Amino acid sequence: MAENIIILGSGIAALQLAAHLSGRFNVTIITKSAKKTSNSYKAQGGIAAVLSPEDCFEFHMEDTLKAGRFHHADKEVEKLVKEGAAAANALIKSGLPVDRLPDGELDLGLEGAHTAHRILHCGGDATGRYVIEHLLGQLGENVQVIEHELAFELLISPESGSVIGVKTKTASGKIRRYFGAHTVIATGGLGSLYPFTSNHPEIIGDGIAMAYRAGAELADMEFVQFHPTLLFAGCGAKGLVSEAVRGEGAVLVDEDGNPIMANAHPLKDLAPRHIVAYQIYQTLKQRKKVFLNIKTIKNFEKRFPTITEICRQNGVDIHSGLLPVVPGSHFFMGGILTDTYGRTTVKGLYAIGEVACSGVHGANRLASNSLLEGLVFGKRLAEFLNGQAPAGTPDKTPEESRPPLIPELVRFLDTDELKKKMMEKAGIIRNEAALQAHLEWFKALEADTFSDFSLDHLSREEIEKVFMFTNSFLITQSALSRTESRGAHIRADYPEEREEWKGVHLIHSKANGIAKRRGLHEQAQTAIHA
Repeated sequence: MAENIIILGSGIAALQLAAHLSGRFNVTIITKSAKKTSNSYKAQGGIAAVLSPEDCFEFHMEDTLKAGRFHHADKEVEKLVKEGAAAANALIKSGLPVDRLPDGELDLGLEGAHTAHRILHCGGDATGRYVIEHLLGQLGENVQVIEHELAFELLISPESGSVIGVKTKTASGKIRRYFGAHTVIATGGLGSLYPFTSNHPEIIGDGIAMAYRAGAELADMEFVQFHPTLLFAGCGAKGLVSEAVRGEGAVLVDEDGNPIMANAHPLKDLAPRHIVAYQIYQTLKQRKKVFLNIKTIKNFEKRFPTITEICRQNGVDIHSGLLPVVPGSHFFMGGILTDTYGRTTVKGLYAIGEVACSGVHGANRLASNSLLEGLVFGKRLAEFLNGQAPAGTPDKTPEESRPPLIPELVRFLDTDELKKKMMEKAGIIRNEAALQAHLEWFKALEADTFSDFSLDHLSREEIEKVFMFTNSFLITQSALSRTESRGAHIRADYPEEREEWKGVHLIHSKANGIAKRRGLHEQAQTAIHA
């Protein structure tokens, strides 16, 4: 009898996993929206991989470690760059239509904090769309995709404590249960907890909150990366302006034409993202607008068709040569703690992609390492599961009962107010007074207790509110606890990296609250399911 595998999410990690699983598995992919609305599908930059003789694994590793401020699992970074190059080559050989130079060689781009041209892209700035379409075409008949169902609760066996499936809620409010020998969370990050974001509006960290509620450990929740350049039009951010634009020579300037990165970092406009975002934020606080000067880029419309279309839709004239930009939340380096195969601290539960804290991004992700991570861990988990002995059908026993969360309490939660406060109190620049006040606000709303209650009686919108407030509370708690600046976590009251925090990770769990741990991922390799 075939084994059931449940995959939550439809981005690059989920599809890479599904495409490489053995035909012995019945694979069910569940996504709360449409299968082509993931962050992966929107990805502009490309896939960072060592694909030219001028580059090498050591350079890619060094760039990754520097950008993430040496907060990584070094062995995992090494495996990422080596397996990533192989995965990128496999995609090319399988027919992915990558961009090439007139002589047929790969057209490899340069992005911030990279010391070599190693960004593989498709359709100029439409890499994500091409890769997702390609992977969807590789899915076998054993894979079914269920759209527009919100996964909101992991099913736990009372006897073994293992995850044996998931509960979902349909658009009409009906609850469904899916059972499987393995449940994989690949739901992406949580960028839409902030008002300006490059993420799809529905990316709020559902998988992270579900895993936390099920008892899994979370790590590095304070590390939220803000992309420096989101197109600003009207009163908000309208889409991502890829780092590849700066790689082609665009320069950030203030409204007076002054280059804002000239003296900020040796790499200037191609400095690591947290440094560029910080400089833009500081300029905006002086009530000066910030623009990306693209006047030196020839054939901009051909090179960046996606960005050109976003500008056209929002009334931004690219022929002026100046694109108005603001920083916004982009990528989450923390998440569900996993080992090298994607196993979590709860048996039967796995996590891959942005939702996982796998040790490869450290305190700040290197540009275009995200699609790479999805490809590597999706394939690696597939090979791991393919090599396991067939598992028995999980016992379809009732999940642990919890008291219902009072709907009236949730209805008063204001997500617009939450996003505004997250940016003000736990955004690009943080300090103790603001974080402490934010934490007290959460506690007054009882957000610190939300994970103790059943969500069955809530609507989809109310469940998403609970997840947003749960994740925001955990981020704030971690940001307050980490008394230093490192990577994407910038404390105005602790502006330097501190030696006593080097190698220290903050761990969240329902059972033990928040705690410090060293050697995080090295321990995880041997401790998970030992």
